[in-house]
Amino acid sequence: MHAVAQHVFRKEITALESRRAQAELQRDLGGGLWLMAALPEDVWETFAALARRHGPRLGVRTLDSLHVAAALGLGGKTFWTFDQKQAKLAAAAGLQTF
Repeated sequence: MHAVAQHVFRKEITALESRRAQAELQRDLGGGLWLMAALPEDVWETFAALARRHGPRLGVRTLDSLHVAAALGLGGKTFWTFDQKQAKLAAAAGLQTF
């Protein structure tokens, strides 16, 4: 939802297009395309460790570290992203990136 809101803020899409995109995401969630999962408690420790260990070298943002920590905490082996810094962090954490 934040990504969609950012596109509205940058005037790349309209508010109506934003509502449509959010409705599609909700439909996909209801249809089982996306899985809602609680984060394991250790994700927050992993998140902080990733920031300490790799943040100064890679310049990753808070949400980059959180996304990678969540993937690790949920047992992920691969990590898909279009963000190059996030991909570098995921690779440094041992995830296969695409």
